Amino acid sequence: MARTKDPAVRTLLIDRAAHMLRTRQPVTLRALVEGAGVSTMAVYTHFGGMDGLWSAMRQEGFVRLAARLAGVPLSEDPVRDLAALGAAYTANALGNPDLYRVMFEAAFELEDAAAADETLHALVTGVERAKALGRFRRDVDALELATRSWAAGHGLTALVATGPLPRAALGHAVPLLTALFVEAGDEPERCRASVETGWNQAAL
Repeated sequence: MARTKDPAVRTLLIDRAAHMLRTRQPVTLRALVEGAGVSTMAVYTHFGGMDGLWSAMRQEGFVRLAARLAGVPLSEDPVRDLAALGAAYTANALGNPDLYRVMFEAAFELEDAAAADETLHALVTGVERAKALGRFRRDVDALELATRSWAAGHGLTALVATGPLPRAALGHAVPLLTALFVEAGDEPERCRASVETGWNQAAL
């Protein structure tokens, strides 16, 4: 007889395991369920075992990120929107610091790698909009610029969310992104204003 899967239990185990990892507690089967009100069988029911749990944790991180990015409203200013996507990425990391640590742990395969690709695709689409509207040069490689933007934002975010820098250091994102977008062809003063508006729309 198949055991019924409870989404609430699945989420509980994912969040609990991610928190244990961040606080450097041993993530063992028994430690995971202790005090959680579920049995060890729940891990097998929902994930097929501990390896499946790790994969699910990575996947959940990207699912939550994709949902956060999808919630960024588009405006008539594509550069502002790109900065807003960066701010949403950072806000998601700060709101889910436990899962953020696990998202980039490549030792465990994602359940659906396409979901992770969608997060980068959102930036690629944003760059293409900026090109179409004349803010970036036509010869700009959208994937390359999107990747560079993500790399810059990820590095700063990681240093704040899981590293040594204070939250105030997130202000460096504005000049970092502005420099990237000016290099892509945007006018400096207009670019800075757009980036500041987009970045500051998120409560970080």
